[in-house]
Amino acid sequence: MAKSSSAKSAAIVFGALACGWLAIELALKPWLVKARSAMDKSDPDRDPDDADNKPSDDGDAKRDDE
Repeated sequence: MAKSSSAKSAAIVFGALACGWLAIELALKPWLVKARSAMDKSDPDRDPDDADNKPSDDGDAKRDDE
């Protein structure tokens, strides 16, 4: 009989988590859509921190002709 109550408790917890996730998705939908579209447009190979820094003349910067 203990298996039945633990299975029922697990099903209730899983259902509550699913309902909570759905509520968050619906409540935050406009922001999530905007964030997901921004992530789709982003370039994963580009580092914004590197774009701001200009290479120095101390020889550490890579050159195209090397």
